[in-house]
Amino acid sequence: MSPNAYAVPVKQALQFFSRTCSVFNEDDSAYAPTPGQFTVAQHVAHVAQTIDWFLAGGFSPEGFDLDFASHQAQVRAVDSLAEAMTWLARSVDAASATLSAQSAQDMMAPIAEGPIMAGEPRAAIVAAIAEHTAHHRGSLAVYARLLGYAPPMPYSA
Repeated sequence: MSPNAYAVPVKQALQFFSRTCSVFNEDDSAYAPTPGQFTVAQHVAHVAQTIDWFLAGGFSPEGFDLDFASHQAQVRAVDSLAEAMTWLARSVDAASATLSAQSAQDMMAPIAEGPIMAGEPRAAIVAAIAEHTAHHRGSLAVYARLLGYAPPMPYSA
């Protein structure tokens, strides 16, 4: 796989995610089906944050930041869908740039020891990002239906 090809699945994940989210508007930012669940805006922020987290952890000699309480607090503070979508676009751009700049050898280097993906090649974060993004895309499709929207098929323009 050429180094630029590592960025393609991340960019595609954003395209698919954005199509599902295209039914939402800023007024939907605070919607959550039940108290305590992520809101629409918080789901998007969580996806953005997790892309940043996978990149940082995958390339750090210390591995992944496991301060999940801090991560949760940062996401819970987001109350604007527009703000969250901007964060997500910025995260995907940064991930794409980082992944495109790596050699094949860099991408095959092992992730640092620890409880998250230890010893896996750095390239494994690409699938993890796409899978995690798809998981939350599915959750947001349910939110959209609960709000009376019909999200478009994510795989076609």
